[in-house]
Amino acid sequence: MQKVVIVTGANSGIGLALCERLLTEDPQLLLCLACRNMQKAQAARRALLTSHAHARLDLLHLDVASVQSVLAAARELRSRYNRVDFLYLNAGIMPNPQVDFKAFVKGLFSRNVVNMFATAEGLLTQQDRLNPDGLQEVFATNLFGHFLLIRELEPLLCQEAHTSRLVWTSSSNARRSAFSVEDIQHRKGSEPYSSSKYACDMLSVALNTHNNSQGLFSSVICPGLVMTNLTYGILPSFLWTLIMPIMWLIRIFTHTFTLTPYNGAGSLHWLFLQTPESLDPRAKYHSLTSGLGTNYTEPRQMDVDDSMCQVLYDKLLQLEKEVRRRCR
Repeated sequence: MQKVVIVTGANSGIGLALCERLLTEDPQLLLCLACRNMQKAQAARRALLTSHAHARLDLLHLDVASVQSVLAAARELRSRYNRVDFLYLNAGIMPNPQVDFKAFVKGLFSRNVVNMFATAEGLLTQQDRLNPDGLQEVFATNLFGHFLLIRELEPLLCQEAHTSRLVWTSSSNARRSAFSVEDIQHRKGSEPYSSSKYACDMLSVALNTHNNSQGLFSSVICPGLVMTNLTYGILPSFLWTLIMPIMWLIRIFTHTFTLTPYNGAGSLHWLFLQTPESLDPRAKYHSLTSGLGTNYTEPRQMDVDDSMCQVLYDKLLQLEKEVRRRCR
């Protein structure tokens, strides 16, 4: 049976690399590129067709930061397909990253240099803002828009005698210390990216609790340190030029520096090949690359609490009701 696969944020970076990997693995699948910028989506489609001339590639306009866009995209998907096998929740933003350069320079010459690059802990803050729906933009893009999409696609994802999969692109920057269950949108903090990614980890656990019995399974991955448009926005380009040789050297000692989108998409591809029953719902699957360039995937336990996961899930359901009421 031809698999139906949807990838959000598929026009560049890890999302586009994943599409390339999936088409190489299974040329018969039906792949839907769900993107905010349709011009870039069309360019991505053309690029994929150069190496996979007979691929079935659909395009879908989707801005996960916009409630109306998510609802419209879900209606379109329900009209196109009678089921969805894989939904890759990959789209994400890190707006206006601010680097503590004093901490960066200090860390560059410390024993903590590997962890600093791998997690950006203590280095990064972001300036978030409200979107037109009255939601924090990072929260809406990285978490809530995807949650709403899942809810809208339940008729395609939760079907009798059929298994469907959700796969979240999380981050090593997802940290419990950045998240507050009393402030799930991170309105009062300065690390909305880290908060939203930790919330993705928690939501995946909650979704498994609620939906495994309906044949829907959720997993979380970390792509490692990957050089994408999001990463390049953190530091000036000349600094990346200076430190890239150091990063390649460090990869001899730590395999979290995947560096390329193709390597970073390794765990996303690996999960495509696994049976959901064989996976650990509390593990984050890390893309890793050895010093010799060998890709592999490794599960690592997430620092999550079941009761907090349930509280987050309940709060998202309540927020969903509120935004639907405003959209009427």
